[in-house]
Amino acid sequence: MNHPLSHPRRGLALGMALCLPMVVLAMIGLSVVAQAQSPAGPYPQPAYGEAVPRDVREMYDRGLQYLIKSQNESGGWSGGQQGPGVTGLALLAMLASGEDPNFGFTSQPVHRALRSIIAAQNADTGYLGSSMYHHGFGMLALAEAYGAVDDRNLWQVRLGTGGAGAARNRAAGQRSIGQALELAVRAALTSQKKNPLGAWRYSPASTDADTSVSGAVLVGLLAARNAGIEVPDAAIDRAIAYYTSVTSTSGQVAYSGGMGGFNESIARISIASLVYSVARRKDLPQAKATTRYLTERLESPPNSYPEYTRYYQSQALFQADQEAWRKWNKRLLRQLKKTQKKDGSFSSQFGAPLGTSMSLLALALNYRFLPIYER
Repeated sequence: MNHPLSHPRRGLALGMALCLPMVVLAMIGLSVVAQAQSPAGPYPQPAYGEAVPRDVREMYDRGLQYLIKSQNESGGWSGGQQGPGVTGLALLAMLASGEDPNFGFTSQPVHRALRSIIAAQNADTGYLGSSMYHHGFGMLALAEAYGAVDDRNLWQVRLGTGGAGAARNRAAGQRSIGQALELAVRAALTSQKKNPLGAWRYSPASTDADTSVSGAVLVGLLAARNAGIEVPDAAIDRAIAYYTSVTSTSGQVAYSGGMGGFNESIARISIASLVYSVARRKDLPQAKATTRYLTERLESPPNSYPEYTRYYQSQALFQADQEAWRKWNKRLLRQLKKTQKKDGSFSSQFGAPLGTSMSLLALALNYRFLPIYER
């Protein structure tokens, strides 16, 4: 399995540099972060369920401060991969914290992240960034922000809202969250229609597919559908059919049909389990097989790309088996507590910003504020 956001022929050179933003908090310092509190106190509590453990709250807060402080003036980060997907994951980590995205201390970075993602979108095709990985994670972030973020003042300079003014806004890349999300959904569906396997790979024009890229896009489509954007049932059915075709009776999941075989990739098995759950196909024998495989191996370490694996494994277990997730989550907390650096970041071979965002999102199931994290 190739790492998310990387192309096998390009390695880490990812084309479009993108921007998630924040210079305001960097200038005024950490005092704002320390003073910002939700009505429930210094840390928000989850939308439902038991209280969030103190270790989670403290780790998440430190990681969030790192993401905010490490943004450069253009809104992105240095020292790692860049693009709408990376920005989208950081945006999701902010939204998952439970802070008010319109008035809380994450408001400025959230709005700048959204502007950055939308500005990176092709206005004609709706394509986000330089690979379908970026497109999937960027689309997911737009879907989770849609309805939660007031985008009436998203753009600092607007060219008008009616008639010709609206057209000029779109031409300048100044689309609303809803407009950008609809365009992104259209791009994903157009790509799927061209693909004989009914799924996705690195390019919108790819004629092959793999379970890793397809997971990023399909979860984004499912989130968009949950947000009220029209996504045909036929498109979901076709994508799920692809996943059933690469899932063995043991619960192992192939990388791409005959490519890669059915090995013990916890990441791929987690992706398949998650899409079965979010698409409401838990009754499928393939879904049950992936759940069984994961729940019987809660102590198994990630085969590779630990942050990426945990990002999906946390969601898959939470959706499929609450008791298994609780046991695995305790182990996750111990692991992340040992590996979080003093500045709040989490290391990754692809850069601390990406590693931190994915690690925080693995923890975010304890909060459950994101709609995609609801069961």
